[in-house]
Amino acid sequence: MAVERLFVKGGIKNIQVEEFLRKKFERADYSHAEIQRTTLGTRIIIWVFKPGLVVGKSGKRVEEIAKEIEERFGLENPMIDVREVENPFLDANVVARRVARAIEKGVNFKRVANYYLTRVMETGAIGIQIKIGGKLAGSERSRFQKFKAGYIRHAGEYAEKVVECAEAQASIKPGIVGIQVKIMKEMPKEVKIEKEFKLEKQ
Repeated sequence: MAVERLFVKGGIKNIQVEEFLRKKFERADYSHAEIQRTTLGTRIIIWVFKPGLVVGKSGKRVEEIAKEIEERFGLENPMIDVREVENPFLDANVVARRVARAIEKGVNFKRVANYYLTRVMETGAIGIQIKIGGKLAGSERSRFQKFKAGYIRHAGEYAEKVVECAEAQASIKPGIVGIQVKIMKEMPKEVKIEKEFKLEKQ
């Protein structure tokens, strides 16, 4: 039981650190963080689209963040590694938060969703799905609307391997709007082989 509690405690702390980093680096188009415990301390890999806003001049900001994480969350010797998200339109976390920010600024949710459907597909994705739920466009009741382009797997092994899923929230006057983004970056190899086999057979 002691080991189980330790794992649960570690998981909760990871969530708290993730939320802290997300708020801290929202302007840097924060994607996610990977937290790894090592014999030397805690390695934290931060993925953002604009790493310069995280690193700061001469890397001083990274040192300040590491110290703040150590004091606030009690992580032993946090070592921060900042990495760049190469294409924000293929990162479900970045897209979800950009959709949320646009809705908070008052942009029509349909316009936002359709814009990102187009941009993500133009970037080379196989498919994208955006779900937006809440009190939308002045409606008194909560509802959700789904937008989709291309091909997306929703369940099974393929979905776990090749579909990236992320969620975000937008805070507007009527209440909270939930956003879910799924991006399928590539076709599963098995599906490719099956299609090629069918073409050869014909």
